[in-house]
Amino acid sequence: MAQYTKHPVVSPPAAPERESTGRLLLRGYATLALFVVFAHTAVYNLAGPVGAGIVLLVLLLVTCAIGIPMVARSRPQPFAWRRLPWAALGYVALALLSVAWSQWRLPTIITWVLLASITVAALLIAHALSWQEIIRSLSAAFKWIIGLSLALELLVAVVLRHPLLPNFLPVPEEGADPHWYWVRDNLIDGGRIQGIVGNSNVLAIICLFAIITFGVRIALRARWRVTHALWTVLAAYLMFRAASATAYLCALAAGVVLLVALLIRRAHTPTGRTRVYATCGGIVAIAVAALVIFREPLFTALGRGADLTGRTDLIWAKVLERAGDHPILGNGFSSPWVPTDPAFDGWIVDHGITVFHAHNMWLDVLMQLGVVGLVLMAAAYLGLLWRSWFFAADRPRWDLRADRPYSPATLLPVLFTVVLLVQGLAESTPIMLWGWMMLVLFSFKIKAVPLIGVGLSEQARVTERGREARRIP
Repeated sequence: MAQYTKHPVVSPPAAPERESTGRLLLRGYATLALFVVFAHTAVYNLAGPVGAGIVLLVLLLVTCAIGIPMVARSRPQPFAWRRLPWAALGYVALALLSVAWSQWRLPTIITWVLLASITVAALLIAHALSWQEIIRSLSAAFKWIIGLSLALELLVAVVLRHPLLPNFLPVPEEGADPHWYWVRDNLIDGGRIQGIVGNSNVLAIICLFAIITFGVRIALRARWRVTHALWTVLAAYLMFRAASATAYLCALAAGVVLLVALLIRRAHTPTGRTRVYATCGGIVAIAVAALVIFREPLFTALGRGADLTGRTDLIWAKVLERAGDHPILGNGFSSPWVPTDPAFDGWIVDHGITVFHAHNMWLDVLMQLGVVGLVLMAAAYLGLLWRSWFFAADRPRWDLRADRPYSPATLLPVLFTVVLLVQGLAESTPIMLWGWMMLVLFSFKIKAVPLIGVGLSEQARVTERGREARRIP
């Protein structure tokens, strides 16, 4: 006969644990930092060079104010000094040392401060936030960029009804070169759009990053999956309207890597993995050979010339010529080039605008820091590619159990890395600003926290808790 008892076997219901205000502010800072770095041209076009410099200075001061006490108090976990991305930090150190032999000392000092600020911010985000929080912050930053890009394009197309120049300068009666415009007023007439970043190629790459991030969030069964799907559709539309051939190639490369990673995850034996590697490697080799052979009709179909829109003759030849003056240690660090400096002002001009990078990350590094810098940059990116691949392809384990489920979150670093490497063949963005931030952030995070969702710090409790550790999502 059932009886009522005052001693139930289960705990009474309680409200779920809430995040502290400090934690929410920390994640808000990460989102703001990612937005400022990814949309740096929007800040420049809105506030001008002085305003953009002030914003970056404030970001550095806030980073130091948050990071120094956190590292000193070992919160939320001890700082992983031994897991720092040493190749990337070696590149930063070499960039600072290049002041001694730089052919353009002032640009070296200015851009090195920018590089150091982004490096410190990336290390802080990787140290303070979990993998899930980093993905959430990336997702939030991309939503702001995509939403504001569409809003600005609509404002120009519906309200202003004429192109918009940076800093809201008046458009001359005779018009200006389209490359000078912040927004070209192409949303309705079907031309290429630029969004708040003021560059179609950059907008397309950011939209590709957003699609990857939103896809990971959906695969993780995060809240508001339908909303994330709608954001994905919007990012795909803006990417299509940006019409960037580089972004299309990056998307193709990311899709191939995603397919190979999923096939590797389904292979249960070493022989099966070897078969997948051999088959996919052969297909990729054939595809690359076909791309080289048929590059002219392919680029023509994409609206680009076989010389990558003048890069080989107009830019790369001059960069290689200057790199030959100091091949070992380079001419001095400057990423990006400072167009007002006499060394760069009028050196390479395209559509009346002084070019501020080499449109190839490897040539840019060779010119600035020579063969030594090239080796350090290659070590940094190849190290990240190696670790991020096995981070995505290997099943998570820290004991004898070998059947733990994969996490979709582990796919994000390798897809970002592949996009950056492919983009680096036609742009120099992967060695500065948000490209550099992603390199440092993922390199440090993968080395310091190779498992997702385990323990309070995602790593510290793995060996201590064993089977009691939380299940990987």
